[in-house]
Amino acid sequence: MSIAFTFPGQGSQAVGMGKVLADAYPEAKAVFEEVDEALGQKLSDVMWNGPEADLTLTANAQPALMTVSLATMRVLESKGLDLAGSVSFVAGHSLGEYSALAAAGAFDVATAARLLRVRGDAMQNAVPVGQGAMAALLGLDFEAAQEVAREAAQGEVCQAANDNAPGQVVVSGHVAAVERAIDIAKAKGARRALLLPVSAPFHCSLMAPAADAMAEALAGADIKAPKVPLIANVLAQPVSDTDEIRKRLVEQVTGTVRWRESIEWLASEGVDTFVEVGTGKVLTGMVKRIAKETTGIAVNSPEDIDALIEKLNG
Repeated sequence: MSIAFTFPGQGSQAVGMGKVLADAYPEAKAVFEEVDEALGQKLSDVMWNGPEADLTLTANAQPALMTVSLATMRVLESKGLDLAGSVSFVAGHSLGEYSALAAAGAFDVATAARLLRVRGDAMQNAVPVGQGAMAALLGLDFEAAQEVAREAAQGEVCQAANDNAPGQVVVSGHVAAVERAIDIAKAKGARRALLLPVSAPFHCSLMAPAADAMAEALAGADIKAPKVPLIANVLAQPVSDTDEIRKRLVEQVTGTVRWRESIEWLASEGVDTFVEVGTGKVLTGMVKRIAKETTGIAVNSPEDIDALIEKLNG
């Protein structure tokens, strides 16, 4: 069994996330307390009690998702998980890349939380509200979706932001350009094309101010070599060098999340088991569509944790 741990991105958040873990395990509770202290905010209260509108704010959702993933990791480690001994690679979807790096020991939890707060604020503030949008194009392959984006741009920004799975691509850019992309995609045979309920146009060139903010924040961050290689979103290839990790995290803000290619690369390297660590099962669903012969496991409850430890020890 060759294993990759994956870490979810924005959209997987839900009120109540991580509460069961914090109540069941002191190791998990300690992670929530670390993040609250690092941010000078009771983020755990927003995560567990809402309101949902506050949790969904980019500046809250990003560190919140990382917190649950790292709390889950701490519990797994307390039960005997040796990441370097059991897992071949880590990967994360967009902000999940920070969770993956923290899980692999490249960042401590407080550093990851502070970086994600900067990232969330910078991404939210990069484009005035109402000027950007994102849309899911379903039923077109990546090359066709890229062509749709190029055709829709017409002097504005419209780019392929997420290559999530076969026939599931997200485009991002100016509102009018993204709306044109929806119409063009439908004309080209997309099964569905719809606007997404997001607060900013992530992973396109409009995010350049946020990339600059992250370059500054990452330059001052203490980063160690991860215990296992990270599959970088922008490369769909492994990275371990700390300077390259910094560079790729900056590029990721404006670049395409190459998730489909990342999973295909991992499967080609013999990974047969993908473990999604944290909240929800979004990535597990994508893996099933990308690499049908592999096994996907979502770990976000005490029962899931025990089942994974038993499988690893089996």
